[in-house]
Amino acid sequence: MPDRSSVGRGAVRGFSIALDVALFSPRAHQLAVLLVAAADQRSGRAARARWALPSDSLRTDESLDEAASRIARGSLGAAPALLEQAVAQGGARRGSDGPDVRIAYFGLVPDLGGAPRDTSWVSIAELPALPPRQREEIDASIAEMRAQVDQQPIAFRLLPASFTLTDLQSVYELLLGRRLHKASFRRALHASALVEATDEWRSEGRGRPAQLFRYAPPRRKRQRRGIRFDLLT
Repeated sequence: MPDRSSVGRGAVRGFSIALDVALFSPRAHQLAVLLVAAADQRSGRAARARWALPSDSLRTDESLDEAASRIARGSLGAAPALLEQAVAQGGARRGSDGPDVRIAYFGLVPDLGGAPRDTSWVSIAELPALPPRQREEIDASIAEMRAQVDQQPIAFRLLPASFTLTDLQSVYELLLGRRLHKASFRRALHASALVEATDEWRSEGRGRPAQLFRYAPPRRKRQRRGIRFDLLT
């Protein structure tokens, strides 16, 4: 009979878990993702620019969520406003009997200025050459994020405490990658009770000042906090 303990040890040997983190932020009216420079690019060597998602291996003393938070903080210098697991990929590594598992997280980051050193905010419409796996992870992260937009109030993570309805609609459009019908959006927004008016107003050009709103927390536990609206093609 085979030694069960030796079979177990052999199955674990060489096991690798790594995390990639796709951090998204509104930049210049586009949705952008944070990329980090490759080591040879940071050193200033004359080589073709190479970029990648923030990434690292899971440490033995941390959970997946803790590892994703550490990687995001290391790239941003601060915690993102939202951080969620998007997708996991696995397979045998070349030249090794052990499996290689990679887990992708996505995060949302308000536009607070420029990118940290050795990083760059790049529009998702103009991504440079990336490892194929990471392109798949970015696509999967965007799909997961968009699936959550009408189920959870994640759009508010990208806004200040008070905002105009135009600001809010612009964030929804960036996250969804589509234009929204203004009147339908506002009807659905008010019906969802996601926002409440403040006594403040903000001037927006030559027109009338726009009223400021704020996010309205749910009044009941486990209350659905989604919003349905008509999309324009």
